[in-house]
Amino acid sequence: MIELVNVTKVYKVGSSKVLALDNVSLKIPTGSFYAIMGPSGSGKTTLINIIGLLDKPSKGKVLIDGIDVGNLPEKKINHIRMKKIGFVFQLFHLIPWLTVLQNVEVPMMIASVPKNVRRKRAIELLKMVGLENRIHHRPTQLSGGEQQRVAIARALANNPEIILADEPTGNLDSKTGHEIMEALAKLNRYEHKTVIVVTHDPEVASYANTIVYLRDGKVQRIEVR
Repeated sequence: MIELVNVTKVYKVGSSKVLALDNVSLKIPTGSFYAIMGPSGSGKTTLINIIGLLDKPSKGKVLIDGIDVGNLPEKKINHIRMKKIGFVFQLFHLIPWLTVLQNVEVPMMIASVPKNVRRKRAIELLKMVGLENRIHHRPTQLSGGEQQRVAIARALANNPEIILADEPTGNLDSKTGHEIMEALAKLNRYEHKTVIVVTHDPEVASYANTIVYLRDGKVQRIEVR
């Protein structure tokens, strides 16, 4: 369970203050598939960054499995983020000078997983996303869709419970975007991962069982499908 309680986020921009999130409360059950929608500037990315422990609220609480992460030391927060959360970004963020296999191994290297174990898991994950024949290629030798599938495999490296995807189809054509969303839907359906997708695209949001609509940093409405 992920729970946000009265979360407010204010950014300082020079002498001004920008209210990115305004008193947001939200409960996301384990194993659910949520989409977060809203116009540009509505607070979508800020919300997913706070859920992913990449940012902290100015006010309010974030609880993961009942633990108030705001009261934890940074080392413990980093450990939770590394073990429980996998990230998929619009721009892939693959390391260009590493092979596909090495990119998937990176989170496991950070987690001090032995080389033989991480190599075996990376190969298994790349087979799962259909890229077992591309493991020695570098990202620049792959299509956008293939790069995003590598990013999904990398997100799963440490077997996290939560997958956060920020505009994961934003740089892809509609057919490839559909394939990426099908891959995320299967992770939710068969691996029981909690999947949270930020999107402006209603077609992408249609894969979710719950859609949260944001506007001006506030939850406008929640649609349960």
